[in-house]
Amino acid sequence: MANSIASKNFTALSNLHPNMANLKIIGIVIGKTDVKGFPDRKNIGSERYTFSFTIRDSTTHFVNATSWGSEDYIRSLSDSFRVGECVIIENPLIQTKDLEREEKFSPATPSNYKLLLSENHSTVKLCSSYEVDAKLLSLIYLPVKESCDYYSLGDIVANGHSLDGKIINVLAAVRSVGEPKYFTTSDRRKGQRCEVKLYDETESSFAMICWDSESILLAQSWVPQETVIFAADVRISFDKFRNSMTATVISKTIITTNPDTPEANILLNFIRENKVMNPLDDEIDNYLKESMNLNTIVDVYTVEQLKVKALKNEGKAEPFYGILYAYISTLNIDDETTKVVRNRCSVCGYTVNEASSTCTTCNKDSSGFKSVFLSFDMLIDLTDHTGTLHSCSLTGSVAEETLGCTFFISHRARGGLRVSVLSCKLADSIEPGSLCAAPAMLTATVCDKACATTGVNTDTGGSVHSLGAGLSTQ
Repeated sequence: MANSIASKNFTALSNLHPNMANLKIIGIVIGKTDVKGFPDRKNIGSERYTFSFTIRDSTTHFVNATSWGSEDYIRSLSDSFRVGECVIIENPLIQTKDLEREEKFSPATPSNYKLLLSENHSTVKLCSSYEVDAKLLSLIYLPVKESCDYYSLGDIVANGHSLDGKIINVLAAVRSVGEPKYFTTSDRRKGQRCEVKLYDETESSFAMICWDSESILLAQSWVPQETVIFAADVRISFDKFRNSMTATVISKTIITTNPDTPEANILLNFIRENKVMNPLDDEIDNYLKESMNLNTIVDVYTVEQLKVKALKNEGKAEPFYGILYAYISTLNIDDETTKVVRNRCSVCGYTVNEASSTCTTCNKDSSGFKSVFLSFDMLIDLTDHTGTLHSCSLTGSVAEETLGCTFFISHRARGGLRVSVLSCKLADSIEPGSLCAAPAMLTATVCDKACATTGVNTDTGGSVHSLGAGLSTQ
C-alpha cells in the first residue's frame, strides 16, 4: 500500500467472519446498483432506501455490500463513489449469505458472507487513486469469471432459442453506444434505457440493453471500436420483433471494461485491424431499433407543433416521442412492389441489396449469406387540422400491429423531420374532439401510446413489443 494508508490495519475479504467487529476494509468497487425505495413495514406510509455494490481486494476475493437507510443518506452515499474507485468501509455488519435467494438477484461471489452497512454505525470513505496500491487498482481489469468462460456473439446467435432466458457471460467489442433515454411510466416512476451495439469476429452487430443508471453511466465511458468488455451474468433473450437475440444488463451483472486477459487482447487486436464503417443513416436508424414502453409517453402534439419542435431540435439526432391524433391522408400501396415490400436480413435486420440479394451489413461474402424475410417498407402522409406530415415511414410488422409513433430528426428526410409510424388504430370519438379543432377529421390514432421501453423496431422489420394492433382507418 502507499505510505498514506500503509499504517492502517485492514481486514482482508478472505478473512471475514460473522463474529468480527470494528472492521476496516479496503477494496475497489467492481459493480453497483441503483438506489431503490421500499415501503417501511415498521413505519406505515414511509419508505426505506437501499443500494448495493461489490468490492474486491484480491484476484480471488470479492463480496457484496448493501446499505439501508433514509433517502437522503442512501442517495448521498451512492453518489459519493462510482465503479472503478476504491473505498474504505468501516464497521460493517457481516452476515452469512442466503445463496439461493440472494445470488438470484445479486452478483455471485466466492465469499460465504455479505456486508451490511447501517446509517448510524457504518461509514464508507472514498480513497484517492494516489493513496492506493497499484495492485489494488489493477483488479478493475480482471473479470469476475474465468477469462475463457464466455459465449461469442456468433455462439449466441447460433444457439438461438435454446439460450432464451439464460444468464451467461459475454466477451465483445463495443460498436456503438446509444444516447440514454429517460422516461416516466404510467405509475409515475422514472426510468432510463440505453442500447449498446456489440460485435466480435463472429457477428457484426448485437444489441445489449442497459436499464439502470449505473450501467448506463459506465457505458457512456466506452469508446466505440476501441473498447472491449467482459459482461458476466447478462440475460440473453430472443426478441421476436427484431428476430434476433439480445443481451440485458441485470442486477447480477458485473462488467469489466478492457479486461486484461489473453482472449480480450486478441479481440482488441481484431477490432483495431478491422475498423467498422458505420454510415450516418445506419447510426440514425439505430434510434428506431430501440425498444420502448408505450405507456411511458404522454405528450400530445399537433402536426404544427411537431414541425416547430423539429426546427428547435435541428442538428440533433435524438428522437422524441409523442401522441398524435390525425388521419392517413396518403397511403400509396399501388407503387412498385420493391417500394412497398423489401427483403431484410434475418440476422441483422438491415435491407438486403435488391440487385445482388446480399446483406452488406453482416455478411460481405455473398456465398455465406443467410436467410431473408419480407418486410413492408412504405411512406404515408399524416394530416390533422394544423397541417400534414409527409413521407412518414411505415415499415415491417409495424405496418400490421402497433400502438405508437416515434419522431426524430434526420437530414435525409423532408424538412429535417423524419417520422416513423409504430402504431395506428381507430381513435376514440371523444378523445380527438377534446384535443383538436376539427375532430371529425381525426379518424385514426397514430402513436396512440408512443413508445419508450419494450420493443420498437421499425426499419428493421420489427414492431412495438407485445402491443400489436392492425392499422385501422375509416
